[in-house]
Amino acid sequence: MDTSRGLPSFAIVGLPDTAVQESRERVKSAVKNAGLHFPGQRLTVNLAPANLRKEGPAYDLPIAVGVLLATGQIRPDGLDGTVMMGELSLDGTLRHIRGVLPMTALAKQQGFVRVMVPQEDAPEAGLIPDMEVLAVPSLTSLVNHLSGVEPLAPFVGEGYTNVVPEVATDFAEIKGQEHAKRALEVAAAGGHNLLLTGPPGAGKTLLARSMPSILPAMSVPEALDVTQVYSVADQLPRDTPLIQSRPFRAPHHTISHAGLVGGGNWPKPGEITLAHRGVLFLDELPEFDRRALEVLRQPMEDKVVTISRARGSTSFPANFMLVAAMNPCPCGYFGDSSRACTCSSASVTRYQKRISGPLLDRIDMHVEVPRVDFEKLSADRTGEPSDEIRSRVEAARQRQIGRMRDAAMLCNADMGPSEVRRFCSLDESGRSLIRQAMQQLGLSARAYHRVLKLARTIADLEGGEAIRTVHLAEALQYRPRRWE
Repeated sequence: MDTSRGLPSFAIVGLPDTAVQESRERVKSAVKNAGLHFPGQRLTVNLAPANLRKEGPAYDLPIAVGVLLATGQIRPDGLDGTVMMGELSLDGTLRHIRGVLPMTALAKQQGFVRVMVPQEDAPEAGLIPDMEVLAVPSLTSLVNHLSGVEPLAPFVGEGYTNVVPEVATDFAEIKGQEHAKRALEVAAAGGHNLLLTGPPGAGKTLLARSMPSILPAMSVPEALDVTQVYSVADQLPRDTPLIQSRPFRAPHHTISHAGLVGGGNWPKPGEITLAHRGVLFLDELPEFDRRALEVLRQPMEDKVVTISRARGSTSFPANFMLVAAMNPCPCGYFGDSSRACTCSSASVTRYQKRISGPLLDRIDMHVEVPRVDFEKLSADRTGEPSDEIRSRVEAARQRQIGRMRDAAMLCNADMGPSEVRRFCSLDESGRSLIRQAMQQLGLSARAYHRVLKLARTIADLEGGEAIRTVHLAEALQYRPRRWE
């Protein structure tokens, strides 16, 4: 901040966007309405570094404090090691801003010990441990705090407690489909991608939407990771400073590729990033735009999506489980045992080819979901409840975390080639089986590694240390018999 003689002016330099430029009027009104003096001088605010574009209203509070410091209305005592952020209303009160959690986390990494944020955002900033948080309701209260008239007490958060996932549909209420439910359990245990194929009304969507009920609870680092994503996207609920349930995103098939992976002049997170550490459910998979589906290929492999623009590039995390559902043909009854398909062979082939081979190859598990017969639907007997399945899934995840602690991986789906070589070794019978499978099914190198990771997960569910032939055989049955 620089003050000099001359005609009154207020300039902000350092590549500010429109929202930052408009902060001049908000700061001027807030200072006056807070009963303070706004100087009639030349004021120049420099937002360094000059080559990095600044956006958003979070700069309002530090700019206002800079004006008051430059004009001697407050002293810098108590500001060492402090970061402040917030949008000013015209009357001087502070309003909510997005991205408080990642900004607070970055401030701690940079060695700051204190952060001043709007009162509404204090619970979010308080999630960062060993960081003093001051909830500032208005510019006047901040001035009173710095002058010692009425000091602000540090905010004390509620902390983190494990939350049992909300159960939309319990697995006990799903009649039949034992094979599909077993596949979902394996997918949840290892974080594997899954494709459900079957006729209309077989229960594909119901099964997919029941997946959150068997997923393990998020750890503290996972919860903070997800919360930072939603804070940046400004989709964090006002009454929920910390997201403790795994995300479940189910975009409509009319979504654009930018809405799916993220985009915009200044890139913002898309659905795959909002599904980070959770589930991305794509119902009616062939109905999605082909371009939108193809952009999934790189994030599914790298667990991160990078969006490049002329002004720069931005990377967002995208470590999600893909659960997709589709009909086998346009009418939906190709291969159904009770109803004849009315589609021609050409239309069936054309429909199935809407999903490319490279994308199918990245899906670990391909599961047929058949029609449920009357006896199972009308039976009073219920299946195994979700909480019992979740306990097995959590036990399998703990085995994986313990085994891959050095690699800092949370599930088998995260393994790379080196981890597969270390943890997915086969005996001689297993090697013979996978050799025959590669010849008969035409497995690619990627599919080979995915089968081994899937077999490792099945062994973890059983509590086994080594991958046995029976584990490998079950993993192989989840490979598609068509389209490869």
